[in-house]
Amino acid sequence: MKLAQHYGDKPAAELPMLFQRILSNTTLDWFRRRKTRNALFSNMSEFSVQGDDGDFNLLETLESLTSSEGTESAQDATERAQILLAIELEIKELPNRQREAFLMRYWEEMDVAETAEAMGCSEGSVKTHCSRAVHALSKALGAKGIKL
Repeated sequence: MKLAQHYGDKPAAELPMLFQRILSNTTLDWFRRRKTRNALFSNMSEFSVQGDDGDFNLLETLESLTSSEGTESAQDATERAQILLAIELEIKELPNRQREAFLMRYWEEMDVAETAEAMGCSEGSVKTHCSRAVHALSKALGAKGIKL
């Protein structure tokens, strides 16, 4: 439509090039508008939970978002960072095999069989190492006042 409206008086040899330019610009404009619209306005269906009965309450959703990690105070963020650092330091203090089993099972989310294969030991050994690591961490962090 733009080609016919604005460039009807141009020679036929120039029309293919003009059409390509119009098409390109129109497509880019559409993507820019869509990006801007998506940045400014949220689709309310994005907030609803899958399997929801259709009874959506924006205020409840906003309340749950304000209590989430994304809106935590600076003090809460600092405390969380300090706790994570303490946990990391205590994990480094574990014996090698306990640390290895603990990190594979709980950080890498490997199952017992995968961990046993990676460590070259039995599944029972993996369970024992993990149990001892959890108890050692619990005791060490509990002594620092950190309850998990």
